[in-house]
Amino acid sequence: MTPATQRLSSRSMAFILAGGRGSRLHELTDNRAKPAVYFGGKTRIIDFALSNALNSGIRKMAIATQYKAHSLIRHCQRGWNFFRAERNEYLDILPASQRVDELHWYEGTADAVYQNIDIVDSYGVEYVVILAGDHIYKMDYEVMIREHVETGADVTVGCLTVAREEATAFGVMAVDAGGRITDFVEKPKDPPSIPGSPGQSLVSMGIYVFDWQFLRQLLIEDAALPNSNRDFGGDLIPKVVKHGKAMAHRFETSCVRHRADASAYWRDVGTVDAFWRANIDLTGFDPELDLWDRNWPIWTYSESAPPAKFVHNEESRRGLALSSLVSGGCIISGTEVRDSLLFTGVHSNSWASLTEAVVLPYVTIGRHAQLTKVVIDRGVTIPEGLVVGEDPEEDAKWFRVTPGGVTLITQSMLNRRAGQI
Repeated sequence: MTPATQRLSSRSMAFILAGGRGSRLHELTDNRAKPAVYFGGKTRIIDFALSNALNSGIRKMAIATQYKAHSLIRHCQRGWNFFRAERNEYLDILPASQRVDELHWYEGTADAVYQNIDIVDSYGVEYVVILAGDHIYKMDYEVMIREHVETGADVTVGCLTVAREEATAFGVMAVDAGGRITDFVEKPKDPPSIPGSPGQSLVSMGIYVFDWQFLRQLLIEDAALPNSNRDFGGDLIPKVVKHGKAMAHRFETSCVRHRADASAYWRDVGTVDAFWRANIDLTGFDPELDLWDRNWPIWTYSESAPPAKFVHNEESRRGLALSSLVSGGCIISGTEVRDSLLFTGVHSNSWASLTEAVVLPYVTIGRHAQLTKVVIDRGVTIPEGLVVGEDPEEDAKWFRVTPGGVTLITQSMLNRRAGQI
C-alpha cells in the first residue's frame, strides 16, 4: 500500500491532553485527574478518547499528564500496554517534567505539545489530532482527518451543535456557508448563531486536526510571545482563524451511532450532577451511549474479578438489582438495588437499599443503609443504618449536596461525621 492510498489515520498521531484536575468534580478529583475518574462501571473517562483513536486506525498516541497523574499513568500502563514498537505503534505518557527549563511545567494546552516537539517529530507523522481526555463520546477521527485534508485547512476544529443559550459555556465559532470559521470566541455572552439556524450555535469540542509541520511552526511562534496563555482555544485557534484557514467539522458527520436514528452522543461530565446523570442514563432500557457495541468497543483495563453474586431470597432481605448495571466482583447480599450503577468489587449487606446510586469500586455498604441519588467514591465503607437522600439539609451537614440534589460521599466526609456523632 502506497502512502497515497493509506488510511490517513495511519499517517496521524493522537495527542491527548490529560493534565487537568477538573475542579468542578470536587472531591472526586482530590486524588486523581479528571481523565482518570471512573465511568460506566468498568472504564475511566480517558478510555473514550483512546478507544476512539484506536478504533479509527491511529496507532501512535501520546498522553500529556500533570495534576496528580499516578492513577492515570497506572491505568494506562495496565490497560493500554499492548502497543508494539516493532509494528510502528506507540503510546507515550508525557508527564510535565521541566523539559524546557527548570522553572516551567506545562503552562497551557498548547505548551504541553510545544514542550514535546522532539517526541512528536520522532513519530514521523503528517497529521496530529489534538484531543481532550475528559469527554464521553464515540467518534471516527478518520472522517475528520479526511475532511481536513480535502478542504486544505490549516486547522480543523471539531464542533457540536447546541442551543444558542447553552453556548455561553463553550468556545463558540462563527462560520460561513462553506463551514469556514470566521470568528472564534471563548464563552461569549452573546454567542453567534449558525447561518440559517438562529437558535443554534457551533461550539468547540476541544478536538483539533493540524498538519504537523504547520502546528510545529505555530507552537514555536506562540512560545516566543510573552503575553500568550499558551492555549489552543484562547491563542492558537483565534490566530489561525484570523490569518489562515480554519474549518469547522460537524460532530454529527463522524460520531459513531449504534443505530441510524440515534442522536450524536457527547457529554462533558465535568460536574458531579453531569457525572451522576451520564452514569445513571446507562441503566435505561435503550441508553444513548452504547457500551455493548462490539464494532466500536471502549477498551480499558479489565480487572480479573469473579462474576457478580446475588444472595438471600427472603421477604425484606432479598439480593436483587432492577434496571441497574452491576460489575464483576460485586456481592449483593440481601440488598435491593434499583436504577443504579455499581463498579467492580462493591459489597452490599442485608436490608440495605440503593436507588439511583453510582457506586465506585470496592465500596462496602453496611446493613440497613438507605442511599438514594448518591455518588460514592472508591473504597468507601458506608456505616450500618446510614440514610442519605431523604433530608437534603441533614445530608449537607456531612456530605456535598449538589445543585441537582446529588449527594457525593467520600471516606473523609464519613470520618468527620463519625467524629461528631
